[in-house]
Amino acid sequence: MAFADGSLGEREVNLVADRCIDLGLDNYDLSQAIKSGLSDEATLDVPADVSERESLMRDLIRMMAADGRLDEREKRLFALAAAKMSISAATVERLIDETLNQ
Repeated sequence: MAFADGSLGEREVNLVADRCIDLGLDNYDLSQAIKSGLSDEATLDVPADVSERESLMRDLIRMMAADGRLDEREKRLFALAAAKMSISAATVERLIDETLNQ
């Protein structure tokens, strides 16, 4: 998601780095994540657990909001991710409200 709008700002880099730390990943893992995100073969692994799916959606929401702009490419990618994870529009709205109003 950080690369969806064609640019990668400092706030987005910091958010990705912070998330890597939260997940116990090191600098190499961060480098690999960035390399993967820049690749044309980037994929989204859909978690089996519903709460993990919602957590992933929250991460995507935070990343979309990190630079203060919602780009159309980010919105399309987010909608595609929600559809791939079978997350309803009502749940997406709830997740957006909860995430942005924390």
